[in-house]
Amino acid sequence: MKFSRLRLLGFKSFVEPGEFVIERGLTGIVGPNGCGKSNLVEALRWVMGESSYKNMRASGMDDVIFSGSGTRPARNTAEVTLFLDNTDRSAPAAFNDADELQVSRRIEREAGSLYRINGKEARAKDVQLLFADQSTGARSPSMVGQGRIGELIQAKPQARRALLEEAAGISGLHTRRHEAELRLKAAEQNLERLEDVVGELESQIESLKRQARQASRFKNLSADIRKAEATLLHLRWTLAKTQEGEARSALAVATALVGDRASAQMAAAREQGIGAHRLPDLRDAEAAAAAAFQRLSIAKAQIEEEAGRIRARQAELDRRLQQLDGDIAREERMVRDNADILERLRTEEAELNSENAGAAEREATTRAAFEQAASTLAGSEAKLAALTAERAEAAASRNQIERTLRDTAERRDRFARQLADVDRELSDIISRVAGLPDPAEKRLLVEDAMALLEETEAAAIAAEQAVAEARAAESAARPPVQDAKAELARIETEARTLAKILNAASGDLFPSVLEQISVERGYETALGAALGEDVDVPLDRSAPVHWGESEIQPGDAALPEGVRSLASVVRAPAQLARRLAQIGIVEAGDGRRLQALLAPGQRLVSREGALWRWDGFTASADAPTAAAQRLAQKNRLAELDAEAVQATLVLREAEAALAQAEQALARSSEAERNARQAGRDAQHGLDAARNVLAEAEKAGGELSSRRAALDEARARIVDSHEETAAAFVEAEMLLQDAPDLGDLQLQLEQCSANVARDRAALADARAVHEGLRREAEARMRRLEAIGAERRNWLERAENASTQIASLGERRAEAEAERERLADAPDEIDAKRRALLSQLAEAESLRQAAGDRLQEAENRQSEL
Repeated sequence: MKFSRLRLLGFKSFVEPGEFVIERGLTGIVGPNGCGKSNLVEALRWVMGESSYKNMRASGMDDVIFSGSGTRPARNTAEVTLFLDNTDRSAPAAFNDADELQVSRRIEREAGSLYRINGKEARAKDVQLLFADQSTGARSPSMVGQGRIGELIQAKPQARRALLEEAAGISGLHTRRHEAELRLKAAEQNLERLEDVVGELESQIESLKRQARQASRFKNLSADIRKAEATLLHLRWTLAKTQEGEARSALAVATALVGDRASAQMAAAREQGIGAHRLPDLRDAEAAAAAAFQRLSIAKAQIEEEAGRIRARQAELDRRLQQLDGDIAREERMVRDNADILERLRTEEAELNSENAGAAEREATTRAAFEQAASTLAGSEAKLAALTAERAEAAASRNQIERTLRDTAERRDRFARQLADVDRELSDIISRVAGLPDPAEKRLLVEDAMALLEETEAAAIAAEQAVAEARAAESAARPPVQDAKAELARIETEARTLAKILNAASGDLFPSVLEQISVERGYETALGAALGEDVDVPLDRSAPVHWGESEIQPGDAALPEGVRSLASVVRAPAQLARRLAQIGIVEAGDGRRLQALLAPGQRLVSREGALWRWDGFTASADAPTAAAQRLAQKNRLAELDAEAVQATLVLREAEAALAQAEQALARSSEAERNARQAGRDAQHGLDAARNVLAEAEKAGGELSSRRAALDEARARIVDSHEETAAAFVEAEMLLQDAPDLGDLQLQLEQCSANVARDRAALADARAVHEGLRREAEARMRRLEAIGAERRNWLERAENASTQIASLGERRAEAEAERERLADAPDEIDAKRRALLSQLAEAESLRQAAGDRLQEAENRQSEL
């Protein structure tokens, strides 16, 4: 591949779209300092995947975007596209279907870069690998920048080795090797994780084995426990029979004792009946005495409560009379205060009404003054804004003219110095161009060397095409080998996994009969449903549960007509022959119909796992049993062995084809190297002839080209000098015509003072107007409050008069009640003394009746 074109848009100083054609041979870019020559090299490095902004002479990657100038705005994006000539088809296989490759990189400010290859988005790594395969890149030694020649001369051996490896075309192999190492490390990590998973599965399998052994021991222990429980229950029954006899003897003794006690109880009952006949009279006498005593006690308590109520009522009447006297005095004082307050409210209302009379005229005057001040301020502010804008525009224009004047003066002086230097160098070259030899005699040797080089190049192109065809054949032969290896690895992995599972399941002390059973493909579920857990029973006679010898007997019933035996698809030990002969295989729809024809011990199964037994038991097809799964795994393991043999044959054929393709590629590569070596020898001969011709033409050619370049440069400098001189004169005229900033500044200051004065006047007028308005509103609120307060005080005066009359009536009633209760305590004392004497007599009668009743009840308790 070769660079053909470079397109830039918005990259550093190239703001406009630009395209640079890179022709065959040597392409040079010349120009003064600062014209953007280095930017072209940096554009090449940037589009080839440069990721360090420091290598781009920037403080950030966004700095490669055009940042604007005095006359051009900044851009938000930059894009560089590199066109690669791929007619020799030396690009990587993924991009080798086009004659031209377009590698572009686009950056958006603060959004990052985006790569595209032939219009399709790609990663930065893809672009870097594309150029690395061609022994170049953003940091290739072939990209020589400023100061790199000295670095190459003083480089260390490692740097020289990188340069030589790139010249030899093998530097891209390091990148590919690094990529391959990363993938190998990732594969190793995956293998380590897989080993961990396998180890964990093996530990789980061991745990399941232990659980299986524990389950077997649990079954044996459960049987022993049931036997021990039966023995224990029999012993308890025997003990209970013995205890029953002893209990019957104790019952007879207790029955005799109960007869004796019953006769004694009858005698005590007669005596108790006599005493019980006397108890009601005694209880009635005791109750009557207690009732009389209780009645007198209640009467005494009522009299005492009545005396207390009378005393409390007298005290309450005294307090009430005092309270009524205080209330009457307070209401009379309130009536006197109401008259004073109403008089004060009338005076305040008259004053407020007199103030409101002239408030409207004052408010209208202040409003007019406020509006006049606002209008004056608006005019002053508009004038100030216009002057501010005019001064800013004048200052900006004057600054721009002064900056232009300085720039043009500097450029004019610089062009003048350059013109003087060019004139001196031209006079020196004219004096040296004389007496140089004619180089025509060396051109014939160069033409012969060029003819030889063309022949060797044609041979090299033919060899390259042969290598490309051999490489394509080798690339086409490699995927089948990889696919065959992957298929063989998959088959071997699955076979190892199934073998481990089957070996783990057969590691018990007594291996089950399932390990010796094989079944045709598709009948595993039927066999698992037919035998159930019996397939886990071993054949070893030393096992607690095992299959014994049982041959097919002549008298065994035959299966229904048209039903074939399960033994026809199962290969099992002889111990299971009789069992398998009594199991038939039917379709799922015929099972229920044929179930009635089964003899005792016979059963039918379907391939899906449904079961019909002779006794009417029916089980529908469900998930496959563990036995069915193990049988399927055994069959699958046998199939995998055959598949592994076939996959090995395919792999050997693919490897043989790949070896032939690699040998053809090696032969083509050797022929290409020989052709290239011949081409390099022819090129060396051509270079030698050209060097001789160049040495002959050098003296005159260099001076002639230098003189032409100086003539062209002088014409360009003269044009630029005249242009800058005209621009300088124009800038001086514009500076003279520019407005004076001093007058504008003075007008601006005067206008600012006027605006400040008008703002102060407006603030004063607003304060006066707002103050008057707030005072008027306050007076109106106070007048409303005075009216409400007057109505409240009038209502309170009326209520006080009514309250005084009501309190007088209540005081008279209290005085009358207090006089009526004055003689009540003496009458109550006389009644209480009489009740006390009656209460003492009733207490003595109640005590005597209680003593007699207590004696009778004690006797009853003894009986």
